[in-house]
Amino acid sequence: MSFRDEIYGLVERIPAGKLATYGQLAFLAGRPRASRIVGAAMLHAPEGLPCHRVIYRDGTLCCDQAFGGKEVQRQMLEQEGITFLPDGRANLEKHLWTGPKEDGQRFP
Repeated sequence: MSFRDEIYGLVERIPAGKLATYGQLAFLAGRPRASRIVGAAMLHAPEGLPCHRVIYRDGTLCCDQAFGGKEVQRQMLEQEGITFLPDGRANLEKHLWTGPKEDGQRFP
C-alpha cells in the first residue's frame, strides 16, 4: 500500500464531528515528518473523501484553493457540529480525533 493510500484510509475513518491534522495523519501512517506530503495528497484525494476534516495543527482551516475557500470548509464542519474559537480556529481540544483506536479500529 502506498503512503498516499494509507493517508486516504485514515481520512476515510475520521468520523463526522472530529478533526485530524496533517501532521497527525503523517504520524499515524508512519512518516511523522511528512505533513506536507499529506497536504499534497489531500489536493488529489478521491471524490467523497472527508478531506474537509483535515486541518492545520493550530486549528486553522486549509488554503483558499480547497473546498471553494475557508468559509465553505467552515460551513461543512459546522454542519457536523465542529465548534470554533473566537479567533476563527477550530476547537481542536474538543474535536481532535485520536486515531483509529478511538473507534475500536485497527490500522492498517
